[in-house]
Amino acid sequence: MTQTTSENSVPVNAGSVLFVDDERAVRLAGQQALELAGFAVTACDGAERALRHLGRDWPGCLVTDVRMPQMDGLALLARVREIDPDLPVILITGHGDVPMAVEAMRNGAYDFLEKPFPSDRLTEIARRAVEKRRLVMENRRLRAQIAGGADPAGTIVGRTAGIERLRTTIAAVADTDADVLVFGETGTGKEMVARALHEASGRRKSPFVALNCGAMPEAIFESELFGHEAGAFTGAAKRRVGRIEHASGGTLFLDEIESMPLSLQVKLLRVIQERVVEPLGSNEQVAVDLRVVAATKTDLRQAADAGTFRADLYYRLNVVVLTIPPLRERRDDIPLLFQHFVAQAATRYNREPRVPTREQMQRLMDQNWPGNVRELRNAADRFVLGLEEVAPAAPAPSTLSLAEQVDLFEKGLIQSELARQRGSVKAAIEALNIPRKTFYDKLKRYGLSREDFIE
Repeated sequence: MTQTTSENSVPVNAGSVLFVDDERAVRLAGQQALELAGFAVTACDGAERALRHLGRDWPGCLVTDVRMPQMDGLALLARVREIDPDLPVILITGHGDVPMAVEAMRNGAYDFLEKPFPSDRLTEIARRAVEKRRLVMENRRLRAQIAGGADPAGTIVGRTAGIERLRTTIAAVADTDADVLVFGETGTGKEMVARALHEASGRRKSPFVALNCGAMPEAIFESELFGHEAGAFTGAAKRRVGRIEHASGGTLFLDEIESMPLSLQVKLLRVIQERVVEPLGSNEQVAVDLRVVAATKTDLRQAADAGTFRADLYYRLNVVVLTIPPLRERRDDIPLLFQHFVAQAATRYNREPRVPTREQMQRLMDQNWPGNVRELRNAADRFVLGLEEVAPAAPAPSTLSLAEQVDLFEKGLIQSELARQRGSVKAAIEALNIPRKTFYDKLKRYGLSREDFIE
């Protein structure tokens, strides 16, 4: 038999499948069904040929017949388990082979299909297997980042206009010494943005020093920030380097800066203006080379007008302002964010990454998420741990009109399906069961583009 391959097709769709069967008719039928569903298919007539394509980086799943000459499907499964035990293998069996296939699943097979099987059954199992493989590969990528010292939280995930603008501005100002003010509600990821600025700058090899001004007792605030000399006050037995001096060469991140006592704001203003710090109990000034990134969840201009924040410090910080949109204003990013957090949680807890159903994803889209991205991340953790469903069943009350709510639901459903199908229009149309023209009309109406979902 000859090998039939579709390697020259472009995998811009539902994922990759390696299909193995020694019967040409079965092989061609399986390949056609999978390609019509949006998969990139490589078809082989035997196990030895299939093994040439497989490795730990294979991005999809393997579908193989059991009864084949030379090396059968069970032997191929064993070899694949040696190459990568996390690579999904789907077995094709005859009626009499079902007990054997069930035993093979206990030994690591992902699933099995009994001949004759409908094409939609094949494509559905393959779709679930490929999605699981994507999560496994993302899980490995995150583990590699952690092992290499990279912080996965430094990745700003999202495709909505507000997030794109945020990334563009970060790229434009990161490799400068301009101080930055980050504005966003609680849980939107202000420290993540500050770390992204630091990691994209020439200061990345120097310290990133974070201080939460709202969590620091006022009695020790000055010493913690500016440092002190031995004997500066009762209990100061030795010299202490403050956070500002420790951040020299790198980045100083001041979260909840609106909580900083007014008496210390004037001293911080001098540090920002002159780049010197004077520890408590010292008459010597210490030069510091740092970038200041301040974050707030309140309007500092209003705070300055009300006298609770120094106006001169506000104007000194108000040079580059990065605004992080709340999650309720970037609902289209929820599927990508949730899948990203699921992969992170699976890495942290050493669990298998789970794949949310379409209904579960829609429930995520329906929530208002007052805790923003932090709340969504917690929901992903619980989902991976199997503690509860991804979100409460009842959506939060809405002030939108019925027509607006219907449009929002429909747009979210289409966006979620395109994300799940990795931009495959054909697969999304089949999953949503709507006419092609209607689907394209709705893409245009909601300003969606399939290219935004191709990975």
